[in-house]
Amino acid sequence: MSSPIRLYMSMSLDGFIAGPDDREGQGLGRDGGRLFNWLDDRTSDGPNGQVFRELMATGAVISGRRTFELAGRWQGDHHDGVPIFILTHRIDDGDVPAGSAQFVTDVEDCAEQARAAAGDRAVMVHGAGAAQALLQAGLLDEMEIHLVQVLLGQGRRLFDSLGPDHIELELVRRLEARDVTHLRYRVRHHRAHPPGHPNSDANASGPSTDRPGHPAVAPALRLPSVPRGRFL
Repeated sequence: MSSPIRLYMSMSLDGFIAGPDDREGQGLGRDGGRLFNWLDDRTSDGPNGQVFRELMATGAVISGRRTFELAGRWQGDHHDGVPIFILTHRIDDGDVPAGSAQFVTDVEDCAEQARAAAGDRAVMVHGAGAAQALLQAGLLDEMEIHLVQVLLGQGRRLFDSLGPDHIELELVRRLEARDVTHLRYRVRHHRAHPPGHPNSDANASGPSTDRPGHPAVAPALRLPSVPRGRFL
């Protein structure tokens, strides 16, 4: 089976992934760290620990340029030395990222390289810009949303500037934990996928939930239309 390209993102109930004034030295914005309290349990045997271990087991990373820079370029290593592919519309002469990171200007080329590098493991996606670009190109397979029980009120949204179209999502897993609910969605693209691809109709399966008697029913979420090449 082809490696799924999966977004991992902590988000407030009102759709923010960072507080206001996110900048160098304050990458999560003011009070944005509230969205990551669940990581206090990352070494536990519960759902938070399970999800953290899954994301750290991914075989490649796709990130937007802005996320990459705000994170201090992860000093060249996001985790375990896996390849990092940075979607950007510019590459400055002489700017060669350290470690396992590299710049890519074409979203389809980026997805292809990341899948190949990940082998039989999933590809992790970081950042709103990268997520929206991959969605627009029909290349984002899944979204793991860590939905935090808070209304931030302002900041940076995961899906901003909503367009008139929508993309259907299928909830395939729900894990409830302290202070957060981890929701995994499969993106139902209109474009055809080859057999063996995670989103091929031949691979469709029903949702799972840790709560018997609570079926996972996912309404369609309205997502933005993002111009090709907008990765920041």
